[in-house]
Amino acid sequence: MSMTEKVPAYPFRLPDALSPPSEWAALRADEPVAPVRLPSGDEALLLTRYEDVRRVLSDPRFTRHPDGDGAARVTVNEGGGVFGGKLTEDDLHHRWRQIISRAFAPKRVQAMRPRIEKMAESLVTAMIEHGAPGDLLRGLGFPLPRWVICDQLGVPDSDRDRFAHWSDTMLNMTRFTQAEIDAAQSEFGAYFAAHIAAKRAAPGDDLISEFIRFTDEFDGRLSEEILIGTSQGLLVAGYETTAGMIGKMVALLLSAPGGWARLHAEPGLVRTAVEEVLRFDANPGFGVPRYLSADVQIADRTIPGGTMVVCSLGAANRDDGAFAGADRMDLLRTPNPHLAFGVGPHGCVGQALARLELNVVLEVLLRKLPALELAEPPADLAIRDGLVVGGLERLLVRW
Repeated sequence: MSMTEKVPAYPFRLPDALSPPSEWAALRADEPVAPVRLPSGDEALLLTRYEDVRRVLSDPRFTRHPDGDGAARVTVNEGGGVFGGKLTEDDLHHRWRQIISRAFAPKRVQAMRPRIEKMAESLVTAMIEHGAPGDLLRGLGFPLPRWVICDQLGVPDSDRDRFAHWSDTMLNMTRFTQAEIDAAQSEFGAYFAAHIAAKRAAPGDDLISEFIRFTDEFDGRLSEEILIGTSQGLLVAGYETTAGMIGKMVALLLSAPGGWARLHAEPGLVRTAVEEVLRFDANPGFGVPRYLSADVQIADRTIPGGTMVVCSLGAANRDDGAFAGADRMDLLRTPNPHLAFGVGPHGCVGQALARLELNVVLEVLLRKLPALELAEPPADLAIRDGLVVGGLERLLVRW
């Protein structure tokens, strides 16, 4: 048997949609810096302990993209995907994050709450009218964040089916061929190029128009390529990951004995419950790759510069060294310094919006569907495979 064949394939297979792979606990205990084989066939080192993951993600020297050829690839088909470009890893990175951070400042995000609540109420009402059982992902999980980000980008929600396909191709690991990705990204790029041109001619109250205005305050315009890439990235991050987390959040809370009833009785727990399901998520997806541009000490060993590591956010969030009773979902847990949104200079800039959507969804569901329950056993929930982000194929519920 060759050395490559002895290295475990990553991502690990989940026992079911809501339970972590057994490898997480075993590696945290015995091999916190472990070689793994990526979908591309290349090898990298997997980090599973909270302290190590937080340290690497907090180091501004380490980025997602290698400085030279020969570094491990995540997938064979990286062109056009989230692991392919260098949108934010060059000298524009700081300026880019300034622009995005202003667009998603907490005050601006909170101003969105009434409209998001109204949309969530409307979607849940439509589910009720359609009758139980219903697919909560189809009825609420996917349409709400899609509507929110389309509204923010100033693009019509009527194009949502195309956005869903384009988004999936950018998050590909094993689901699409490079030819399929190239075709989708060509359509995606052409769509946003036309949209950006229209906003330059007639600015509105949307993020694309704000990006154009913000960049003019700095050193001239961002290039068209950067603007297109930013728009695409926001659509993917603002839609796919939040949609998936809505499904997983509801599934986790409904599968926990007494969890839904307790939240209905104590709605003040919604905020801490949202943070806890973000931490407890056993199906967060691939994790965060980082290219080590210098030697670094991790778990009592020196990892040489030029190594690609993968930070498992899910494994780190289940580390007993950081969270007491880490394998138990505690709706009262506080503080809760989980890493679901990353940390440091490359942490998720849209986390305030994601948190708002999750809180609103939970509040609306508890209010309108107090007797909500799963319509199939948790063990039968179908996992959404082949993409960088984790999630469910459907979530059948009744009320």
